[in-house]
Amino acid sequence: MRILIIAALTAPLLTGCVSAVKTVVTAPVKAVGKVADWSTTSQEESDRNRGRAMREREAKLGKLSRQRDKATEKCRAGREDQCQRAEVLDHEIEAVMAEPI
Repeated sequence: MRILIIAALTAPLLTGCVSAVKTVVTAPVKAVGKVADWSTTSQEESDRNRGRAMREREAKLGKLSRQRDKATEKCRAGREDQCQRAEVLDHEIEAVMAEPI
C-alpha cells in the first residue's frame, strides 16, 4: 500500500521528465529538417533569385548604355577621348550581354 501511495505522489513529478525526454528525442529530427530546408532551394526561391539577377543585369546594361550615349554625343562634338570611352563602353556592354544569368 505504501508503494502505491509513493507512486501516486511521484507521478506528477515525472511529467517534466517525459517532456524533457520527448524534446531530446525529437531535437535531432527537427535539426535534420532545418538543414534540409536550408540546403535546398525551392522553385519559388530559384525564380525569385533569377528575376533579381535579371533586373540587376538590365539596370547595369541601362547604366552602361546611357554612359555610352553621352560619350558618343561628346565624341560627335569633337572630343577624341570620349570616342575611345564610347568604344570601351561598347565592349563592356557586350561582355555583360555574354555573361550567363
